[in-house]
Amino acid sequence: MNEKVLKSLFDIKIAMEEIDSFFPSGKLSLADYKSKLLLKRAVERNLEIIGEAMNRILKENPHFPIGSAVRIIGLRNQIIHGYDSVSDENIWAILVKHLPTLRREVEEIIENSGHGINTANI
Repeated sequence: MNEKVLKSLFDIKIAMEEIDSFFPSGKLSLADYKSKLLLKRAVERNLEIIGEAMNRILKENPHFPIGSAVRIIGLRNQIIHGYDSVSDENIWAILVKHLPTLRREVEEIIENSGHGINTANI
């Protein structure tokens, strides 16, 4: 795996860790999320970073083994260009249903690359 792809994978991992840090107890509801504008914007920004990093990965390797890569890039484009059509419910569903799968895929790829370092202190 080349350095550009590896760096982008770490960017995705760090963005997911940052999203996790916004929910320290893990017990935030959709209603809480909807009522906190700063939280929503911070989550959306990290989803943009994840989408841009995935876009860079696919430019290097169009067949990269992330199942939802194209959909991740589509979400990034929607947040950036169709910001007025982004629903809180859609973002919440992505956080709850899809981010855990992406986290597992990214961590497994990083571990298998031999670069499985702890990014908590980066």
